[in-house]
Amino acid sequence: MTRRSTVLDVLAGFVRELRAAGLPVSLTENLDALEAVRHVPLEDRDVFRTALAATMVKSAGHRPAFDTLFDIWFSVAPGLGAGEEDLTDDELTRLLERALQEGEDADLVALARGAVLRFSGIEAGRPMGPNYYLLRTLRALDVEGALERLLATPQDQGDVDIGAGEVSTGSLTALLRRDELARHEERLRHEVEAEIRRLLVAERGAASVTRTVRRPLPEDTEFMHASRDDLVALGKALQPLTRKLSTRLARKRRHRCRGPLDFRSTVRHSLSYGGVPAEPRFRHPRPAKPEIMVIADISGSVAAFARFTLQFVYAMSAQFSKVRAFVFIDGIDEVTQYFENVEDITEAVHRVNTEADVIWVDGHSDYGHAFETFWERWGREITSKTSVILLGDARNNYHASQAWVVSEIRKRARHVYWLNPEPRSYWDTGDSILSEYATHTDGAFECRNLKQLERFVEHLA
Repeated sequence: MTRRSTVLDVLAGFVRELRAAGLPVSLTENLDALEAVRHVPLEDRDVFRTALAATMVKSAGHRPAFDTLFDIWFSVAPGLGAGEEDLTDDELTRLLERALQEGEDADLVALARGAVLRFSGIEAGRPMGPNYYLLRTLRALDVEGALERLLATPQDQGDVDIGAGEVSTGSLTALLRRDELARHEERLRHEVEAEIRRLLVAERGAASVTRTVRRPLPEDTEFMHASRDDLVALGKALQPLTRKLSTRLARKRRHRCRGPLDFRSTVRHSLSYGGVPAEPRFRHPRPAKPEIMVIADISGSVAAFARFTLQFVYAMSAQFSKVRAFVFIDGIDEVTQYFENVEDITEAVHRVNTEADVIWVDGHSDYGHAFETFWERWGREITSKTSVILLGDARNNYHASQAWVVSEIRKRARHVYWLNPEPRSYWDTGDSILSEYATHTDGAFECRNLKQLERFVEHLA
């Protein structure tokens, strides 16, 4: 069997895992990848990776998942260069500091291999995932300690005396140095992770290792169970998603209704057909953009859900005539002003979480009191053009629901929707009283991730 045919066999398993991870790799893209493999040198791993990515990856948000699976299914044979297994602790420490300071590829690779050999503790038959060995290796290597030592080392910064309020040359140099060290640390982490995967693939096989590292794509990540890294990935996925959706909504609103017959225009254009009205002309209406009020629970585990929904709605504010935002726990406050004239919506969301007056008594969710206060203060401002979106899990800590408020809102508003980040099977369990509210809405939607949020916004428009 030739090397190329072996690669094609591995490629088939790679495609299966990409699909299992959620990447939309169709038969056409699979055939494109097979054609690309015929024209690239297999020994050049970077070119091979780029060719496959160009044919299989449609979204930048999917690239990290692709790269992780590529490193597993097309890993190079593990092994150490000459002398790496003989590094002493002092030599390893010096190599660590040099690699972090200079960022040379050879040093980073040598350090990663030596550290994994010495500290990871990988043993045949031990059922631990790559993350366990990664954290164990980095902790034993004491990367944080090395960074602190390097940052504490005096540098020739060329300090100058400048006016108050300006950044000194020295402080700017220190900031740039910190950023450079952080980049080198990230590259080291990647090399350590790659070496661990190579060893595990050699021991267990690619399919087995894939099952231990498979993670949902950003658009499938659940808001309520997102880790810190997941939240970063979600934030990066928001901007391109909102751009795409805004374009789609504008086109949909433009063409979904052709309006009544325009008799005068039809007659005028019929002259070119000898007076026969062969092409009827219609008046294309200018559909009004909806006005949005978002009322969001920002307590506990639903805070991440509220954060990304607010970011999503405000990123698409051009599609709505007006957007107003209210947040609550057991008290409620309007936070619309935090989003006005800001370039970084993340900063606005941070202000919402730190400055909004949302505590009434004990800071535990009380939907009934929050809704009642909203109705008293802002209920009269709801009009027939307003669509109201209620965000939360409806877990009310056994307080009175005051569901009559939602009923009154529905009488005044154009539409009322409820978005819940919990699975439907959890609704109306424990202290959840969603049905008491949902009865008075135009619909309650499960909204656990960006993909479901995108579908709802399309429905809204």
